[in-house]
Amino acid sequence: MKSLIKALTEITGPSGYEEKIRDFIIDQIKDHVDNFEVDALGNLIVRKGNKASNGKVIMLAAHLDEIGIMITHVDANGFARFSTLGGVYPRNMAGGRVRFLNGDSGIIGMEPGGTIKSVPDIAKMYVDFGVTTKKDCPVNIGDVACFERTFTDLGDRIVAKAMDDRVGIAILIELLKNAKTGPNQIVGVFTTQEEVGTRGAASAAFGVMPDIGIAIDVTITGDTPNANLMEVALGKGPAIKIKDSGMISDPKVVKWMVETATHAKIPFQREILAAGWTDAKAIQVSRDGVPAGCISIPCRYVHSPSEMIDINDVTNAIKLLSNLVSKTISI
Repeated sequence: MKSLIKALTEITGPSGYEEKIRDFIIDQIKDHVDNFEVDALGNLIVRKGNKASNGKVIMLAAHLDEIGIMITHVDANGFARFSTLGGVYPRNMAGGRVRFLNGDSGIIGMEPGGTIKSVPDIAKMYVDFGVTTKKDCPVNIGDVACFERTFTDLGDRIVAKAMDDRVGIAILIELLKNAKTGPNQIVGVFTTQEEVGTRGAASAAFGVMPDIGIAIDVTITGDTPNANLMEVALGKGPAIKIKDSGMISDPKVVKWMVETATHAKIPFQREILAAGWTDAKAIQVSRDGVPAGCISIPCRYVHSPSEMIDINDVTNAIKLLSNLVSKTISI
């Protein structure tokens, strides 16, 4: 799993520009599924198994995109201003490096002002390409980039940019390769544009018409010094979402997940996320409504260039999802 997560996190794929990561996934899963298609919004929709008379169509969603920036202006000296794609936090930006889809890299700088402790807003930041004129600037208006950071293996803990949600993608790939579907059909959806409003999941769920929807994503933790109070920590198992700021998980789905984890002796945590949401928000309100929930991987430093997870939470998430999709479901 580590090598797969490393490969996934090192591919550049900001919101709306997910082609490279999607092509990588197709190569990984094409020989392990019944069929796949790419829809008009760029979602990769993969089907495995057939729904029996006592079965369900289960939509499992993990999003392709990562946060990034888009160039909006280049001045006479070649410094490029930008807007954000998704939840890019100014405090994580200054001095960071970004890589554009064309392969060019730049450093994020900021205008002087304030105090050494103050953080300027995005409007005071720019990308420095080391050039001296607008003509030599290697990017154009509308070009996009993501953070540039290497994958770091710390043992059980691993660190990279874009763990949100490349770890969810890795879990879904592994599940599609190995899970038994039982009476159910798995529809794996690798969704686009989650970071800018769960757009891909909304259109995909409308077309898939699932009986149950489960998002696979990350969640913040409360296990660092002076962190906000939250009952989620690295290494204590995948988190079963009860509520976030975008949705309340269907209580029947939560009960099913908790009972399945308990019976299989898989460690798990209960998640209530005060701010943020996942593709489950969009799936839940598709058409006339879908019973929906989310399995979350605890992640420190979400939406920073160095997101940290525990590999044991990943393997336990795969075990939990495998148990969930392989048996008759009475929801």
